[in-house]
Amino acid sequence: MIAGVDEAGRGPLAGPVVAAAVVLCKPRPSGLDDSKKLTPERRAVLEATIKRRCQWGVGVVEVAEIDRLNIFGATMLAMTLAVEALCAKIGCDPLEVLIDGNLTPQGRRPEWRWGARAIGGGDAIEPCISAASIIAKEHRDALMRRAALDHPQYGWDRNKGYGTPDHLAALRTHGPTPLHRRSFAPVAQMALPGLVG
Repeated sequence: MIAGVDEAGRGPLAGPVVAAAVVLCKPRPSGLDDSKKLTPERRAVLEATIKRRCQWGVGVVEVAEIDRLNIFGATMLAMTLAVEALCAKIGCDPLEVLIDGNLTPQGRRPEWRWGARAIGGGDAIEPCISAASIIAKEHRDALMRRAALDHPQYGWDRNKGYGTPDHLAALRTHGPTPLHRRSFAPVAQMALPGLVG
């Protein structure tokens, strides 16, 4: 039993970082790919299929923890929480965890107890990582759409917290919210006195 893990939300200026862990069903859903290469419509269909037929878990690390740990540490924590959630659902540990990227939480998080292998570009070549990338992105996008209802001026329903020109303009005008990552330079600079407005 192999689990795939990927994250969404390392780069944005606002919102949590989210990781997902997926053990694929047989036959696996067709059309799996890196979530960034799929249309929003296709991602939504695949998310529903994966959630219905496969085993999955999600880990969410909020902004306060991102600022406390740094984004790398928060990503390692989110991946650990995702695999823990998956194990709680399936009642056992996966044989191996395949992780998109070049580093794993092994040796970086004390709770991490699984054999892990990092695969560069894994979200495009390992179907279980592709599935995890879809679950993570869809979960995070939904969180940012909900957050946009409370903070509509930042355009999070469109930019998902990334530093787009409209988001940066709103930051300059309105200043940071509690959902902004103050450890990220563009937000830290906006939080300085005299720069808002």
